[in-house]
Amino acid sequence: MSQSNILRGTMMLTGANYLSKVLGLLYVIPFFALVGDTGGTLYSYAYNPFQIFLTISSLGIPMAMSKFVAKYNALEDYRTKEVMFKSGLFFMFITGLVSFLIMFLSAEWLARIFVPADGNFSNSLSDVTFVIQMVSFALLIVAPMSIVRGYFQGHGSMGPSAISIVVEQIVRIVFLLAAGFVVLRILDGTITMAVGLAAFAAFIGALASSLVLTAIYRKRKPSIERQVNQSRKRAPSIPRRDMYQELLSYAGPFILVGIATPLYQLVDQVTFNRTMSSIGLSEISESLLSVIIVYGHKLVIIPVTLAIGLAMALLPSITHAFTQNNHQEYQNYISKAFQIVMLLILPASVGLALLSDQAYGTLYSPEEVVYAGSILAVYAPVSLFFALFTVSASMLQGVNKQNFTLISLGIGLLVKIILNVPLITVLQAEGAVIATGIGVLTAATLNVVKLYKETKFELKPLLKKSLLIIILTAIMAIIVVITNWLLGLPFTDGTRLQYSTQLFGSVTIGAYAYLWLAYKTTLLQHLLGERVNRFSKLFI
Repeated sequence: MSQSNILRGTMMLTGANYLSKVLGLLYVIPFFALVGDTGGTLYSYAYNPFQIFLTISSLGIPMAMSKFVAKYNALEDYRTKEVMFKSGLFFMFITGLVSFLIMFLSAEWLARIFVPADGNFSNSLSDVTFVIQMVSFALLIVAPMSIVRGYFQGHGSMGPSAISIVVEQIVRIVFLLAAGFVVLRILDGTITMAVGLAAFAAFIGALASSLVLTAIYRKRKPSIERQVNQSRKRAPSIPRRDMYQELLSYAGPFILVGIATPLYQLVDQVTFNRTMSSIGLSEISESLLSVIIVYGHKLVIIPVTLAIGLAMALLPSITHAFTQNNHQEYQNYISKAFQIVMLLILPASVGLALLSDQAYGTLYSPEEVVYAGSILAVYAPVSLFFALFTVSASMLQGVNKQNFTLISLGIGLLVKIILNVPLITVLQAEGAVIATGIGVLTAATLNVVKLYKETKFELKPLLKKSLLIIILTAIMAIIVVITNWLLGLPFTDGTRLQYSTQLFGSVTIGAYAYLWLAYKTTLLQHLLGERVNRFSKLFI
């Protein structure tokens, strides 16, 4: 795949993921107004285990399927990858069903882990159990649906995944908000019922996405069959047993990489309430936890979305180049990918840290900025570490060093587990965030070092461009701080109007200044291609 196609695929998936995340951020505003901190924390108690069960149920096979398809397309052995796809789809139906049954039946046990019986918490054991059971239904659909996305991505076709991601999010949000409004405002029901239906919305969204993917596959089926008939092999080139072993060898590391973020959050869910209760702060524990794993996390994860899109688009290309022993090509892909991550995510994370009060006050609650703003400011830089981990893990998969990601993630989680309770005891919520940052940075650093040892990717251009990006980000930060201060002068009361004025004004001016500097230094053209020159009139 050419670099222009990689960029186009990256932008398509990134655009879809960004739109999905922005919608996911925007819906939280009315959702927060409906259910508040208590409902948000209750939702997180169910959604985090769901993410873990989902990744385990898929066994990492969707991304592994992408790699498998890319490899056998490069070998022009189209029949083998089709046999694997159909077998994998059936297997995903089975694992989805088994995962649903396990999660549904173990809901009360999971609830006991999150809500200690000896604490003064807003959500009861029965509340948490009910919401976990409601979200578990989505496992029936999401696992098989995700393998179809991996199949299309392996062909270098990012459109089906992009469309289905957006459809899934829109349908889920519409159902979630409508159900919550009806329950709380019309039927005068409970927050537990509203949050339970919000969790069940994951099933409704996945169902809509599956219908979209099915329609696209049926439309493309004739061309797929023609390709299979042109295969060099009249039958699969390897026995099915070997085929499954190869796929699972790719899939294993994807499991833990896919649940990296939920695993770090799970450590907080298990330890945070207990630790806060031990130091006499159980009454505010759930409010602070909701900032870490729900509301603040929604903001922090937006920059990481670019890395996820880049990783998904990059994996087939690196696999293709690696399969054909084109060292220079995959070395170039790796170096440029890290440069793009730095270009886009470093300024975004710095900007969010500087405008944490304004972002939280605008989107959620001005009254809670006094404690939530500082948590978000500490959390924002962690987005860069998550992005580096995600992209580096994907590239290790592409060069058949996927097993190392198990080691790096395990070490990162161990660091998080060791540091979490001591740091929470001393720093409360900020301590949990710092422990996450140190853990993720450790894992990402190990990945990058291993990748360099294995591929000898071009380090000098990466360091040179990173230094320039750091300088431009520092200039942007100064501009943002000054703009934010000036826009805040007419206000004295800390209202949503003040925060939104400061946020949108500072983001607009800061982002334009950064892009203008990046364009004038030719950084944008070098990393994103000459197509950037189409927007030259914007950079006077």
